[in-house]
Amino acid sequence: REKKLQTLFAEERRSSKKKKIVQLSSMARGFKLIFAISLLLLLLDCCHGGKVGVCYGRSADDLPTPEKVVQLIKQHNIQYVRIYDYNPQVLKAFGNTSIELMIGVPNSDLNAFSQFQSNVDTWLKNSVLPYYPTTKITYITVGAESTDDPHINASSFVVPAMQNVLTALRKVGLSRRIKVSTTLSLGVLSRSFPPSAGAFNSSYAYFLRPMLEFLAEHQSPFMIDLYPYYAYRDSPNNVSLDYVLFESSSEVIDPNTGLLYKNMFDAQVDALYYALTALNFRTIKIMVTETGWPTKGSPKEKAAASPDNAETYNTNVIRHTVTNQGTPAKPGESMNVYIFSLFNENRKTGLESERNWGLFYPDQTSVYQLDFTGKNSLFRSNSSGTNSSGSGSNSWCIASSKASERDLKGALDWACGPGNVDCTAIQPSQPCFQPDTLVSHASFVFNSYFQQNRATDVACSFGGAGVKVNKDPSYDKCIYISAGGNKTKATNATALNSSASTSRGNELPRWILRLCLVIPLLFGLQTLNSQAL
Repeated sequence: REKKLQTLFAEERRSSKKKKIVQLSSMARGFKLIFAISLLLLLLDCCHGGKVGVCYGRSADDLPTPEKVVQLIKQHNIQYVRIYDYNPQVLKAFGNTSIELMIGVPNSDLNAFSQFQSNVDTWLKNSVLPYYPTTKITYITVGAESTDDPHINASSFVVPAMQNVLTALRKVGLSRRIKVSTTLSLGVLSRSFPPSAGAFNSSYAYFLRPMLEFLAEHQSPFMIDLYPYYAYRDSPNNVSLDYVLFESSSEVIDPNTGLLYKNMFDAQVDALYYALTALNFRTIKIMVTETGWPTKGSPKEKAAASPDNAETYNTNVIRHTVTNQGTPAKPGESMNVYIFSLFNENRKTGLESERNWGLFYPDQTSVYQLDFTGKNSLFRSNSSGTNSSGSGSNSWCIASSKASERDLKGALDWACGPGNVDCTAIQPSQPCFQPDTLVSHASFVFNSYFQQNRATDVACSFGGAGVKVNKDPSYDKCIYISAGGNKTKATNATALNSSASTSRGNELPRWILRLCLVIPLLFGLQTLNSQAL
């Protein structure tokens, strides 16, 4: 009897051990699956870039039918489209396609949308739902650049209208599938340079704070229309064409952060991020709902508006977006961008350029070649010198007489500090101390930095405080260097490389976080396998 009991206990232990091995093996297989999924998500996150869309404006009387437009869009592999209203013919044309559509509530509708919820409920029922989900609507923009519209009270109309649209979507179960926001212009900023000093215009505070609270609460993007083109057109002597076209060979340094900017687009985006951070809205993502470049303009725009410049800018914007480069302040962070515009629009008023932003002529032929996938869009080299902004020894950089004392002092302090300019000559008893004025001292220092950095337009910008001249500003024993003085060039280059390393280092925490999620799974998998064996 005792032997039988021992035998039974032994068999029970063996059975229990087998069950444990089976359980551990099952858990190991489960962890393998989890690990594989985590690794896949990690790789997908690494490879995921921003999305590029196009704005389909229709302020013209010679455009093809919406059905033909959709065929054109599909032929060019465009997957994301923005329209500015909810035209039924257009909505129907995009049905049964995989194209994601952003529709808009025009400013003219804001008053009615903000007053009564029933107005919005009826609009959604009659103008949107008949086409959804056959037409893949993903965003609704409530108003467009309302702060620039003198006929719109943004505070009274926009946010209440946004809330009513969201409520209407919630009633039909679509509030999570269709995001609600509004588009704004860069005019909402009072300061955009340096980027770290980005700040919203206080005159819009009554409108911006409730709008930002809405966006943060509902995880909607901050939609902005960005046009570096206008900065160059309006100030070609102070803003480098290469800098706005993504082709600059030198950098603009943010004196507060040490971050390097090689294009104005990134600088403007980061100025918005810093402005959002200043108001403690750190989680809101930015979406660029318009950017582009005209191919033709009035006489004052001829130097800027051309097919070559438009192709260069848009090609580089697309490449920058789909390769997920992010910005110096947000490296590696994806952002969606919409190119303006699909067609030239002959009913637009204003300067000639307003009618010539199109990628296509009304007959559907290309104004220039553009690849929306970004696969064939490579940054162009400056080796040909076509857009070179170097000035050599025939130009000097001095302080602009129009610059404010605050801007001059800030730029001067930066140049003598992080800019690594030798400012000994403007100290008391030195040859350039007299006249003892801010403009005189800034002029000498600006020129030193300008010449040390290849005499490019960007190196004389100083946020608009610097201006190039062709007459040597030297006087008495105060000699303004030319042709690239090199007293501090080596130390300056070291500082630039150090700052660049710091900028790239900002990407590390994201990778550490991802690996911290995956590595424990790997070790857990190995432990379970060993226990199972």
